[in-house]
Amino acid sequence: MDDHTPGPRSGRPPTSTDVARAAGVSQATVSYVLNDAPGVRISQETRVKVREAAERLGYAPHASARVLRTGRSDIVLIPTSTIPVGRLVAELDMAMSERLRRLGHTVVHFGDPRSRGVAAARVWAEWRPAAVFVEAHRLTAAAVSQLYAAGVATVLAFGPEPSPYAPTFVFDDGNVGACAAEHLIARGSAALAAVVPTEHGLDGFGLRRLEGVARVARAHDVPVARVDLPFDEERANEIATGWTRDPGARPDGVFAYNDEYAMLLMRALQDAGLDIPGDIAVVGADDLPLAPLLRPRLSSVRVLTDITPDDLAERLAKMIADGERDPATTIRASRTEMIVRESS
Repeated sequence: MDDHTPGPRSGRPPTSTDVARAAGVSQATVSYVLNDAPGVRISQETRVKVREAAERLGYAPHASARVLRTGRSDIVLIPTSTIPVGRLVAELDMAMSERLRRLGHTVVHFGDPRSRGVAAARVWAEWRPAAVFVEAHRLTAAAVSQLYAAGVATVLAFGPEPSPYAPTFVFDDGNVGACAAEHLIARGSAALAAVVPTEHGLDGFGLRRLEGVARVARAHDVPVARVDLPFDEERANEIATGWTRDPGARPDGVFAYNDEYAMLLMRALQDAGLDIPGDIAVVGADDLPLAPLLRPRLSSVRVLTDITPDDLAERLAKMIADGERDPATTIRASRTEMIVRESS
């Protein structure tokens, strides 16, 4: 390898011209093959030669050059979330990202989770993404205008309510609480409690799930107590001890927000001498793999989606291609299923 040959010794990254020379084809052919250009007739033999040459040289297309040609990259930018990410969201993100990659897009997670509005949009726009997939509460009319002015094809918001500024992927946390309450009341609970996490970012989800519990409880004339709970064993023990000392204030059915909080509370209730489900029935949510391994086995609300991660990725790719920006566009996500086990 001499100084004119791309590679580690020369310190020069390989270019499409180097790939073309190595494969014995034109630079345009290299571009057509590596970008999977539609409508261009190139033999399979030539495609194989180009790809082998690119791999041998370690060639990677230059994202900045693509931006200069098209005005934007193939990036789908997902600003870092302001909330702790659970298993369900992590699995959705991973599967959607993989499908978007196969559709020719690169998913990038980026940014200060505290940023929102126009200031955040300016930073996101610097990537010249094809799309931004972001929490609805972080958008303003000016922020969305900033992104579109920078050439972003579409902005897809996500959250519990449709955004007035962009198409939205909507999931209803209230349905989760309502499903748990329906089950607890059907199995005979006459006084409910609902856990609301006090951790920043989770409290909003907890309040929306509490609203779902309260809605069902009102319909059945059943009282509901709100239980604010950090993920802290000492505080869980205090709550359980209080219910032991004052049976009149003790609920006989608890929706514990999710499976992790249900596990925390169940341990405290058992340590306080309370029987599950004899004294208190407990229901979690998300149906984690650990739920059936607990003793008693944990009943849980399983969250289902009307749209798969692949479907969502394909919908987003089509929105990019079509430049879809109508705020009236809503993609509904969540349904629920009660998985009944021993804890209730």
